[in-house]
Amino acid sequence: MEKFLQITSGRGPAECTWVVAQVLKKMLEEADAENLEASVIQHQSGQQNATVETATVKISGKSAEDFAKSWVGTIQWIGQSQFRKMHKRKNWFIGVFEIDMSKSVQISEKDISYQAMRSSGAGGQHVNKVSSAVRATHLPTGISVVSQDSRSQHQNKKLATERLLVKLESEKLEQVKRQVFSEWENQLNVQRGNPVRTFSGSDFKNKPPVKGFKTERRRLKNDLRNEDYQ
Repeated sequence: MEKFLQITSGRGPAECTWVVAQVLKKMLEEADAENLEASVIQHQSGQQNATVETATVKISGKSAEDFAKSWVGTIQWIGQSQFRKMHKRKNWFIGVFEIDMSKSVQISEKDISYQAMRSSGAGGQHVNKVSSAVRATHLPTGISVVSQDSRSQHQNKKLATERLLVKLESEKLEQVKRQVFSEWENQLNVQRGNPVRTFSGSDFKNKPPVKGFKTERRRLKNDLRNEDYQ
């Protein structure tokens, strides 16, 4: 199973991009600890060093769905600004969203068409007279590759198939990136309050959720009082 998670600072300031970088690190570490395969397929750095505005992570493995559910939502960090030491605000929020990749390219052998053709370029009489080259075409997308490396048509068919699969996988990743950039509304939807995870301090430690209603109400009032995204 595969899941794609986008971590974004929204319209938040540099402090939020620092939080994104920390969350990205934590997410990759946690995925590794749970024996999941995690890879960053899209990354946009922030204006400050060691900050990230947005990143998209591909999570693969049996428990990928549960892992994604544990991260999707608002992430809160409680701590002193890393860039404005005198700044009073100590609550910062970013968002983690799941990207639907149900429309991604699906690869099936029956969708691949093979065409024998003559090789081109240097190679002597054999190249000119024998149709040993092979063109492999993925019919649903029209993507095609040609292999003429070997004098054996069978070998060229195998090489063409491998190259086509690599090209389709590359196209799949490009599609993910295009979808990420087409979903920039996620940047506008980072909501504060009811965070799915809370971290605190410069060492970014997990902070247990606050269950007391009065304490939570007081925290939200302080957030509104100290609101300053500029």
